[in-house]
Amino acid sequence: MRCHLTVSKLHVAAGLIHSAENQLEPALMKSTALILFMAVSLAAYAQTAAKPASSGVKPASSAPKTATVHPGAAAPLVKYPAGISPVPGVPKTAFALRYQEIKIGTGTEAVPMKMYKVKYTGWRAIDGVIFDSWDKHPQPVMDKDGKPEMGEDGKPKMGEPEPASFPVGMGRMIPGFDQGFNGMRVGGKRRLFIPWQLAYGTRAIPDHDAEHPGIPAKSDLVFDVELVEMDDLPMPPSHPAMPGTAPRPSSPSTPPPAGAPSTPSQPATPPPSN
Repeated sequence: MRCHLTVSKLHVAAGLIHSAENQLEPALMKSTALILFMAVSLAAYAQTAAKPASSGVKPASSAPKTATVHPGAAAPLVKYPAGISPVPGVPKTAFALRYQEIKIGTGTEAVPMKMYKVKYTGWRAIDGVIFDSWDKHPQPVMDKDGKPEMGEDGKPKMGEPEPASFPVGMGRMIPGFDQGFNGMRVGGKRRLFIPWQLAYGTRAIPDHDAEHPGIPAKSDLVFDVELVEMDDLPMPPSHPAMPGTAPRPSSPSTPPPAGAPSTPSQPATPPPSN
């Protein structure tokens, strides 16, 4: 009798335990799902908070611009003739003409084969010594007939300096100066960084006077230029011709032919107007 009661109690206890398990199982599943959802939410919030805030404004760069391709940059599209295949790798740049815009002009866009009027200052990149500037060249005072007025000392009277006049695109200037106005507009100002390969090369320019020091060979140069005016090239007086076909005048920026005697002249790249 006592044994029968004990077995009955065991059956009742087992039934209670099984009922409790059935009730706890849904609650445990709900708790586990809630914990997983909270963990995922916290992880997403942490990733969002770790990202720095962006103002959407890109920092301005003052680095000089260049119209050439730098090493590592994408090479321009080149088509090859039959039988010639491209070489693996990126083309490298030996030297480059660089520039910085100081002021954007609002006038006519600069084009080659024109007569430019320019205010300029040039200095040696290695030591900052100015070798020439437009305001160091006063112009003679002209009379009503277009002739220079003479002073009491028998020399022409000198007036205020004027922007230098020279043709661009005819090869009269050093290459870096001749090409440095591309994309400018009248009224604009630009700083040109000219490597020695596009300046005077291996040619040394001797000292002219105290205000016009020389330029050593292989000197990188810097010019501040302002494009004041642009006009058509004057036609040759003898017969009409296309611009640029007239004999090229001598200029300090054009090295003399090999074997020709050198003539001392001011090292100014832009020659003053005649």
